[in-house]
Amino acid sequence: MGSLDAGKVYLVTGGAGFIGFHLSRSLLERGADVVGFDNLNDYYDVRLKEDRLAILSKYDGYTFIRGDLGDKEEVLRLFREYKPDIVVNLGAQAGVRYSIENPDAYMRSNMMGFFHILEGCRFFPVEHLVYASSSSVYGGNDKIPFSTEDKADEPVSLYAATKKSNELMAHAYSKLYHIPVTGLRFFTVYGPYGRPDMAYFKFTRKIFAGEPIQIYNNGDMYRDFTYVDDIVSGMENILCSPPDANAKGVRYRLYNIGNNRPEKLMDYIRTLEKCIGREAVKEYLPMQPGDVYRTCADVSDLMRDYGFKPDTPIEVGLRRFVEWYRSYYGV
Repeated sequence: MGSLDAGKVYLVTGGAGFIGFHLSRSLLERGADVVGFDNLNDYYDVRLKEDRLAILSKYDGYTFIRGDLGDKEEVLRLFREYKPDIVVNLGAQAGVRYSIENPDAYMRSNMMGFFHILEGCRFFPVEHLVYASSSSVYGGNDKIPFSTEDKADEPVSLYAATKKSNELMAHAYSKLYHIPVTGLRFFTVYGPYGRPDMAYFKFTRKIFAGEPIQIYNNGDMYRDFTYVDDIVSGMENILCSPPDANAKGVRYRLYNIGNNRPEKLMDYIRTLEKCIGREAVKEYLPMQPGDVYRTCADVSDLMRDYGFKPDTPIEVGLRRFVEWYRSYYGV
């Protein structure tokens, strides 16, 4: 297992995003040079992205480039000019429900954008490409916990389909062009400076405002909620440890990163209410298109290869999020 090398140049796409911000800040704290790339789209409040960037820009080792992964020449220029050693692709159009209403955004960013990243790694060879996949690729799988060995070919949303496609594309490029690649299937990441479109963030805003929160499938759902610091720790373990060739000669790996302890949605809401000190007004609704009933990560291979697994309890993670929310929004 490799230790983090602060002498490398790290390219982080989606650099103004939730996970991209936290990873970049941690790398910068450890003395690394980080190049952030993001289009700063308005899928959610751009001010939050700008505030993340304002924090990162205070570090001497940080460079931010505003650009679009959908523009191939722009992406290749990025590789040519900054010559990254390690690429972390977190740039994608997120959100399951949004993909049902706006499929075009997902094809441009998640499919063409990732293709352009792969082309950059092909023409300007890198030591390691690490990219974000998603637990959504498991679709409606009944077997629990979800293992990377399980079939994942029945997506229930276009977002999930684009993430599974990314995995196949990355494997092909690793095989054809000998690019060391690691894919990470993230499980419901939450924490400070998070995404306002995610349920826990919406719940918090509405509880403070005294508005009803919408609870789908009458609250009968389970999620493997994973605190963002655990995600960053896992990634930093992996970044400077590119995969060796597998039995078929391909330098490619795939891991789950999840808390390995699904929480019932209603328990998560009750914990959030305790952290806020208020009870939510609840509106119960049926299951929404694209949703799945349960997620749970099998992280045994992560434990085997890195001696690591996410372990932050929701009581701790949600308390930290609510403390940040109060401070950031002044409530």
